[in-house]
Amino acid sequence: MGCCRNAHQIYIDGFFNGDPHPGNFLVSKEPPHKPILLDFGLTKRISKSMRQALAKMFLSCAEGDHVALLSAFAEMGLKLRVDMPQQAMDIATVFFRQSTTANEAKENIKALNDQRERNVKALQEKMKLNKKEVQRFNPVDAFPGDAIIFMRVLNLLRGLSASLNVRIVYLDIMRPFAESTLLGSLMHGQIPNSQWIYDSPANSDLESKLRNYLLELGSDKILGIQICAYKDGKVIIDTAAGMLGKYDPRPVQPDSLFPVFSVTKGITAGMVHWLVNKEKLKYEETVANIWPNFGSNRKELIKVHHLLNHTSGLHNALGDVVKNDPLLICDWEETLNQIAKCTPETEPGLAQIYHYLSFGWLCGGVIEHASGKKFQEVLEEAIVRPLHIDGELYIGIPPGVESRLAALTVDTEELQKLSGIRAGPDIPQELLSNVAQMASGVPVLFNTLNVRRAIIPAANGHCSARALARYYAALATGGSIPPPHSADSKPPLGSHVHTPKFPTAPLKKKKGAGKKGVSSTGNLQDGSNTDKNGYSQLRTSDVDDDAAAAGSGSRIFSSDKILDAFMGVGEYESMVHPNGKFGLGFRRYNHSSSTLRCFGHSGMGGSTGFCDVENNFAIAVMVNKMSLGSVTRGIVRFILEELGLPVPDEFSVSGEKGPDMVLNLAQPQQQR
Repeated sequence: MGCCRNAHQIYIDGFFNGDPHPGNFLVSKEPPHKPILLDFGLTKRISKSMRQALAKMFLSCAEGDHVALLSAFAEMGLKLRVDMPQQAMDIATVFFRQSTTANEAKENIKALNDQRERNVKALQEKMKLNKKEVQRFNPVDAFPGDAIIFMRVLNLLRGLSASLNVRIVYLDIMRPFAESTLLGSLMHGQIPNSQWIYDSPANSDLESKLRNYLLELGSDKILGIQICAYKDGKVIIDTAAGMLGKYDPRPVQPDSLFPVFSVTKGITAGMVHWLVNKEKLKYEETVANIWPNFGSNRKELIKVHHLLNHTSGLHNALGDVVKNDPLLICDWEETLNQIAKCTPETEPGLAQIYHYLSFGWLCGGVIEHASGKKFQEVLEEAIVRPLHIDGELYIGIPPGVESRLAALTVDTEELQKLSGIRAGPDIPQELLSNVAQMASGVPVLFNTLNVRRAIIPAANGHCSARALARYYAALATGGSIPPPHSADSKPPLGSHVHTPKFPTAPLKKKKGAGKKGVSSTGNLQDGSNTDKNGYSQLRTSDVDDDAAAAGSGSRIFSSDKILDAFMGVGEYESMVHPNGKFGLGFRRYNHSSSTLRCFGHSGMGGSTGFCDVENNFAIAVMVNKMSLGSVTRGIVRFILEELGLPVPDEFSVSGEKGPDMVLNLAQPQQQR
């Protein structure tokens, strides 16, 4: 009862007794045995944001969710000097461990000491410290005062349980209260209103109409969403709405990072085209000429354009290996080694079969061997820096961006529609029987820190809609960099450091800071170089100067035939499969009554990015509630119809959907 009382005070009331020892409360003898508070001297009031951060920390420990834990630390103002997620989880979980009886105390203390020694050893190895240095090194750069009182309460409750010789499982008792804090708005059926949409000025009348449309869709179909669109090089839509996750009620902002699955392929393809444009490789060049270890097991004739067009015959490469060991996808070097040993199932160019995962490793290996650089270095050089989208487009996130991540969940109602899919040559019955299990398991895997940080160039891109839309706005014109993004979009696009650095020295105490700790919501007042998470950040003046330069007629491609290459037409037509859905790396979007020059890539669950060349239009839609794409298609149709532009078949009501618009749960269509 005492644990429930304190959990309610902390998570629900935000006002709690910071000194719950036996002398400060009683339990009435008469039913219903209510708790009686005798002394409420040491008390603490915490803000709603701190309550949510503490609840998120608790639930992350209960679920073993490293991403949520690091995000909770950032939200509450706890700043680390070293990136050691597992050790952070071990230490945080100690605070919520179950109490032990007196006769178990000795064994419990020994286990805690052993764990502490393991953590110290790991820290020593990570930071390359000697024994004396590691004893002096404090891995915490700043600790919020509110959290200190919170942990004091947990320790006192555990001591009380031990003195009463009872075993209390705090994770079970406190969980409902923590969940209530994070799920309160959903549990009470809150109807989305104007506050549900992130507060920013509308860039056009169309954007105002779109926001009303989103309110009509409501939170039953949308958890969190970003939409950004360019027309004739100018931003006409830049809207964010909803929440970052089912257990994360913080609002989606313009700089929030969404996992976009196969949308990543369009970015990876752009990197290959960039290297061709830089004359580092050729489309018709054999992969083995670039990547010597690749030229074995009947792969000698596979060319770069076969990889981009999904015609290499390696569509199932590493499929069985990944099925047996899903986390192999997190080992970049090993996946490259393994795929270089694979044997194709068909001759190159014979059939276009969607390479749902192997596309990324194949293109990624070519990118590294042709450039002589690491994959992420090429990504920054080719796309991120020229477009000035630092901190908002990644393939493998760096440490320090966890607080901006959207978390995936599944639209269970949409999953029921999968029962209507019939088995056939392209969709075997054994696949259909496991479809729901597969769909619900994907978000769990791709929400993990290991997968988010891995380099998976076909599937784990993380970006904001405004960054992806800017990328496609550049592609729509053959590589011309658009003018600076809208000044009304806050924080400014490109204002984040792309790879945050952990602080290496203690921050100086501010005068008068006392024991209040560090504010978790401190805003930059004068363009200082530290963001709210303690990482270095660009000054606004630098951002504006660079943005101005980026919009001064620069290009990321110099070839006047690059658009033909993207779509596999003109002199590149012989490099793509006849009547295939893909060009060179991008899906080609068609319209039943017109000839569209439209290309892009959708991702599993609904996120998408594409451009219409003829109408100089580009759009990106990010969602974290995975579905069969109906929400995204409706939004795209709404925008295009309002603009009077043709709607590609993939986004129409009755048109054929691409492999990623149906969750990748059906085997991709094979074209011969």
